[in-house]
Amino acid sequence: MTKFSFYRCSVCGAEFAPDEVTYTCPSDGGNLDIVFDYDSLRKEISPDLITTSQEASVWRYLPLLPVDDPGYAGTALHSVGWTPLYTPELLAKEMNLKKLWIKDDGRNPTASFKDRASAIVVARAKEINADVIVTASTGNAGAALAGMAAAANHQAVIFAPKTAPPAKVAQLLVFGSRVFLVDGNYDQAFDLSVEAANEFGWYCRNTGYNPFTAEGKKTAAYEIWEQVIAKQNLKKPLCVFVSVGDGNIISGIHKGFKDLLALGWINQMPRIFGIQSDGSAAIANAFNAGTEVITPVQATTLADSISVDLPRDGLRALRAATETNGAYVKVSDKAILRAIARLGREGIFSEPAAATAYAGLQKAVADGQIMDDDPVLVLITGSGLKDVKAAEQAVKTAPIIEPSLSALRKVMA
Repeated sequence: MTKFSFYRCSVCGAEFAPDEVTYTCPSDGGNLDIVFDYDSLRKEISPDLITTSQEASVWRYLPLLPVDDPGYAGTALHSVGWTPLYTPELLAKEMNLKKLWIKDDGRNPTASFKDRASAIVVARAKEINADVIVTASTGNAGAALAGMAAAANHQAVIFAPKTAPPAKVAQLLVFGSRVFLVDGNYDQAFDLSVEAANEFGWYCRNTGYNPFTAEGKKTAAYEIWEQVIAKQNLKKPLCVFVSVGDGNIISGIHKGFKDLLALGWINQMPRIFGIQSDGSAAIANAFNAGTEVITPVQATTLADSISVDLPRDGLRALRAATETNGAYVKVSDKAILRAIARLGREGIFSEPAAATAYAGLQKAVADGQIMDDDPVLVLITGSGLKDVKAAEQAVKTAPIIEPSLSALRKVMA
């Protein structure tokens, strides 16, 4: 018995039974949405069933997930999600915002948001008896898969560009995955991983390809509902700021809010804002052009986690903004580095891709897209420990001094 009703193609709308397809629409390659029987769910579960749960992980939302609990209690697999929420008063005051929250998914087991997707994919792999799971990654998705697979005693194979930050590659290796560094970019690693999956019969986790990834990422929307929307008397829709590369995080969050709306647990859809580096802005370009045709770019941003030529979940990512009265915002790499430093002074250490969302909020406020009475939540998707080299670019170098007070006084002066 499957826990969902069918798949629906996001491009042509075709529907497929749970055992008919595995990855994308066989007709046009469109990403597949996993569709539930919301009428039945509404009768079977209530918000109280969720909010009274003692499970402090994504598995508290098991009734709304398309997989069963894979087990492995007491491992990293059961520590994913339920990440902390901050209310940084100084940041809110700087931008003249009345309500601002920051949700830090860098606090997940492998230090990124991608753990959410990998936990659900590993559970799915167990259900279909897949021994080997493969993915392409600039680092975070690979580390998430490597960590979750290790916790569940699954084999993982990771293809990453050779330019991936060393800290991320180290994670892949420490978690025991088989790693191949590709002499090319992320898009080439993605294509190679799909070919390898087809050739060797591996289960492919790829973002924007495997429909279960968005189901893991939607759990962030559920947490935002519990931590903010259900507790605050919001007069206006919550504005959620999300950094965007491949597009799967923002589409997953959109899916989560759509689930909640269909269940009647929220009465208005939050506005979703996708933030891209202007050096990797294929989806933002389409948004600004008013089209759903997404043209590839040659990505050049320092934010490696969102450095993508062709977004693999671009259409759904675009609709996350257009269907919620949100928007796409482009920011420079310099603005991203400034955002890293500013968040750091609030005790939040973010990698470039994560800080992109905050840089986007700053720009949206400056441009008048966000008003002072708009409630805002910024999602931090990865820890700064993922890319220490970028963090060093965001701040001044520490001086080296002789071990004496006179040397200290000289430098301080």
